[in-house]
Amino acid sequence: MTIDTAFTHFPCLTTNRLLLRHIQPNDMESLFAIFSDEEAMQFYGHEPHRSLDDTQELIRQVQARYAGREALRWGITLQGEDRVIGSCSFHHFDEGFHRAETGYELNRAFWGKGMMIEAMSAILTYGFTELGLHRVEAIIDIMNERSKGLLLKLGFTYEGNLRQRYSFRDRFEDEHYFGLLTDEWHGLVGCLHPFATENWSRKERSKI
Repeated sequence: MTIDTAFTHFPCLTTNRLLLRHIQPNDMESLFAIFSDEEAMQFYGHEPHRSLDDTQELIRQVQARYAGREALRWGITLQGEDRVIGSCSFHHFDEGFHRAETGYELNRAFWGKGMMIEAMSAILTYGFTELGLHRVEAIIDIMNERSKGLLLKLGFTYEGNLRQRYSFRDRFEDEHYFGLLTDEWHGLVGCLHPFATENWSRKERSKI
């Protein structure tokens, strides 16, 4: 598996409880439930979606970035169900340095259930073992304690504070910078929550 292959046949991933698949136009209402939630989006850096048109545009951007080899974004679903409950991604690929950035969001009804550590563990394993990534980076709002906790559980290292890196609602905000290396990930995998690492597999890839 290479990055070229991933951008030809979308890699669907499975864990004990989850199926991670490509995002489709008929996911619009499920995604709207996430992206219109003020609390879930408070650290996202963009206004919550106000209409399905906003979510339709998001899906268009997801598909365009995949077609342009810019990002892999998975829709997170429960095994046996098709409703998207969140998403996670690799983006800002630097193939020369074997590096990518990651991001994620989850329907608030599923917070506190270990869903995101399970989903992120799947894509990190895929990224480090299948895509040949050496380093994965994450940049989060300094006030986002839930996201910080997730990254630390996944083995990321806090690497610094990016001062006033972005502007939202007429305020410049700081962000925290985290990084994870392939050797660190492979050394941690067996120590994670069992749902995060058991029975990870790549399903037959779908061409989109």
